[in-house]
Amino acid sequence: MSAILPLQVRGLTFRANGRTLLDGLDFDVEPRRCTVLMGPNGAGKSLTLRLLHGLDRPSAGAALWLGPKAADARRHQAMVFQRPILLRRSAAANIDYALGVRGIARAGRPARVAEALEQVGLEGFENRHARALSGGERQLLALARASALNPEVLFLDEPTASLAPAAAKRVEQAIAAIHAAGTTIVMATHDLGQARRLADEILFLHEGRLVERAETARFFASPQSREARAYLGGELL
Repeated sequence: MSAILPLQVRGLTFRANGRTLLDGLDFDVEPRRCTVLMGPNGAGKSLTLRLLHGLDRPSAGAALWLGPKAADARRHQAMVFQRPILLRRSAAANIDYALGVRGIARAGRPARVAEALEQVGLEGFENRHARALSGGERQLLALARASALNPEVLFLDEPTASLAPAAAKRVEQAIAAIHAAGTTIVMATHDLGQARRLADEILFLHEGRLVERAETARFFASPQSREARAYLGGELL
């Protein structure tokens, strides 16, 4: 049963320094879906994720959690950034710390730490220092730390953008595993292949507006907007 979903986004707008960076976004996020935000640089993808996660406040409009535990929505969501911030301690300790902050009893943490590391393919990394990990391994650890909290919704901001292809593949596989386990994913990416493989639906943004929303297969087969067609054709960078 859903705790906080669906998420209803209506008229979501953000202005800064006299500029409108997001202009009246309307969409819903449904349970157990993988929603991928696409669009050129500056389209508003990362900003949208920050607003949905509650890191920034909109200038107008709202993102409303409609599930029965909406009042406690922060406990049921997590976010992983392109360059995650990790503590100066072991991989296991990074996850254990997050569980402690969330109020998980100490006795139950070791099993959850081990399960989270295994889910992302980092079993055996428990005692490795987080700062000594490769870029891809750091991203996997950030995913493990987030998934250990059992979030209903996981926001991902360009999680493979700075990674080599092999590392990006491992991160993508970890995201797929987390999604298959029941977590709703809302993710921004520039990787067209990744979007095809992971997304249930695409939200295409351009200059702060939601230009097109479609199921993944239809979006790639027959985009309806001029901007989306140009983007998929490599003409809108």
